[in-house]
Amino acid sequence: MPADKTMNGAILHTAFDIVAWAAAGLSMYWVMRRSGRQFPTVPASDWRYIAALVFGAGVGAIVLGTANLWLSQESGVARSIEGAIAGGILAVELYKRSAQITARTGARFALPLAVGVAVGRIGCYLAGLEDFTYGTPTTLPWGHDFGDGIARHPVQLYESAAMATFAAAYIVWVRRSDHFVIENGFYLAVGYYGLQRFVWEFIKPYGTLFGPFTLFHVLSLLIFLYAVVMIATAPTPRAVDDSAIA
Repeated sequence: MPADKTMNGAILHTAFDIVAWAAAGLSMYWVMRRSGRQFPTVPASDWRYIAALVFGAGVGAIVLGTANLWLSQESGVARSIEGAIAGGILAVELYKRSAQITARTGARFALPLAVGVAVGRIGCYLAGLEDFTYGTPTTLPWGHDFGDGIARHPVQLYESAAMATFAAAYIVWVRRSDHFVIENGFYLAVGYYGLQRFVWEFIKPYGTLFGPFTLFHVLSLLIFLYAVVMIATAPTPRAVDDSAIA
């Protein structure tokens, strides 16, 4: 691929990463200030909570992204949004256990997560072959040529559309004061993410761990099971005013 095209793809990817963070931030603002619902703010103000989240997400993104790259017989260092999600979850859960925090604190992150992924994946799509997030070859009419003459599944757009759909549905549920969705939003978001990601992994050119399953198949399943367990063990919803749901 020509160097100038690769450079343009990298610039577009970076631009959409910035837009994705901005969109996630605006989503958080809506959740906390404009949704008309009260979400937990403690211990989000605790710097150790934020540090655990950022550290875990960063390590997970690089370690798991790079591991998948090497399993696919590719060299270099990579980042993975799924690795970031898994790493962030693990780090926060470990911190909460060490700090003896039993409150569920992720509800306000449901919409920012979905919006961030939906926007960010567009950047992955525009980045082309260098990003290594494209799909396997396809003869379907919407197959996309990323620059090497081969039509591939634009799997980044599949994932973007899937998470945008969740974000839209989540907003509707919150505005309807759906207690279950508001209280379990984060687990619904990551569970849905894991489920849809598990499906898309079958049309990605990644190296496998066993049979047809990749590292991210396993990670997707673990994230989905985590969400199921957390929802299944959630405290019984309390009958409270809509404006006081935590």
